[in-house]
Amino acid sequence: MFDKRNTCLKVNHEIRAPKVRVINEKGEQLGVLSIQEAMAFAKDADLDLVEVVSTSSPPVCKIIDYGKFRYDQTKRERESRKTQHHVKVKEVKVSPNISEHDFEVKLRQAKGFLEKGNKVKFSCMFRGREIAHPEVGKRLMTRIVEYLEPVSMVEIVPKLFGKFLTMVLAPVGRKK
Repeated sequence: MFDKRNTCLKVNHEIRAPKVRVINEKGEQLGVLSIQEAMAFAKDADLDLVEVVSTSSPPVCKIIDYGKFRYDQTKRERESRKTQHHVKVKEVKVSPNISEHDFEVKLRQAKGFLEKGNKVKFSCMFRGREIAHPEVGKRLMTRIVEYLEPVSMVEIVPKLFGKFLTMVLAPVGRKK
């Protein structure tokens, strides 16, 4: 059973305005009526009086089957949630002295993430004395950006946080 209190729509006797603008089940305006007249119209049609726009003066009410209306509304919400894509941030870790083959593997991995529509965070961790040469990590990040330029754009430029150099790439266009 559906609980009417969970919605922001007021139905039938919950409507407190003395006068309301009424729209019938066919979508035709009946004009501004008192709440008693509107309730009588709804009762004659064996339907519910639902306040659809509470902010206007007077509030707008529709004569509809409230159960069917809520069912259709939840069905539409469920359908829209199915088509949404939740963007995830995938992390790819590299080091400043990464070998060429490992670097290419990481790039292919990142390209796959970007083509699926996810964002990719690149982290370059400096160990020990490597932090004395952050330009090596910045060159690495520049190579990454150049290689992934067709499928991505830089969302957060490379920044040094402690011993980590991080950057975030976002996908440009998703392939279906």
